[in-house]
Amino acid sequence: MPTPVEMFDLSGRVAVVTGASSGLGDGFARTLAAAGATVVAAARRADRLASLAADLPGLVPVECDITVPADRQRLVAVASEIDGGVDILVNNAGRPGPPDALTESAEEFDDILRVNLTSGFHLSVAAVNALPEGRGMSIVNISSVVGLVSTAPIGGAGYAASKSAVIGTTRELAGQWGRRGVRVNAVVPGWFDTEMTDGLFSNDKSAGWVRRNSMLGRGGRAGEVDGAVLFLASDASSYVTGHVLTVDGGWTAR
Repeated sequence: MPTPVEMFDLSGRVAVVTGASSGLGDGFARTLAAAGATVVAAARRADRLASLAADLPGLVPVECDITVPADRQRLVAVASEIDGGVDILVNNAGRPGPPDALTESAEEFDDILRVNLTSGFHLSVAAVNALPEGRGMSIVNISSVVGLVSTAPIGGAGYAASKSAVIGTTRELAGQWGRRGVRVNAVVPGWFDTEMTDGLFSNDKSAGWVRRNSMLGRGGRAGEVDGAVLFLASDASSYVTGHVLTVDGGWTAR
């Protein structure tokens, strides 16, 4: 039987984190690296990735737009060259949309789904197809409370559609790939002060809305989603797949 420390140890494993240049993705990359993984950090902003790599010796930065098929294939190829395949994939890259459905154009709706849903699906397929025979992996998809409940007037139709679909896709892929040794789970963060929620916590009205509707009476703090991602990435969750782990301070349990 492994010890508790050994269950969370990621030494010798290769972890790809998309959207790693800021916000939650930056924290995921740091946490997985601290647990021993070789982290391949993917994002479009090369300067942010360079800063992250300076903080984390051994991190492999890859400037990448995951909506571009050639970039996805290159990302998987870079990660696979390290140790023959990807052990952990965190599909975190995403973008918000307008909160009012009446002003959300068809093009914008489609683009949100392409970034938040479709690209992560295709990246997962590419990573699984590149696995050597008999090698498993853990895929962690990042959804949102907006994918579980209405959060109007904050959220948006395209964003809600994409994050709900991430959960459905997670369960389906878990069912299809479980016998191959590929676990697929989702994390559902609540409200955190990140680049994507810019202004939410600096405004007294919206910050109060978050506090009133959370059982813990506050928004999420830096690092409070990282443990959930580490759990699902590691052997501590070796018998967990198709699961949706909500980290929202009780927001959706009210």
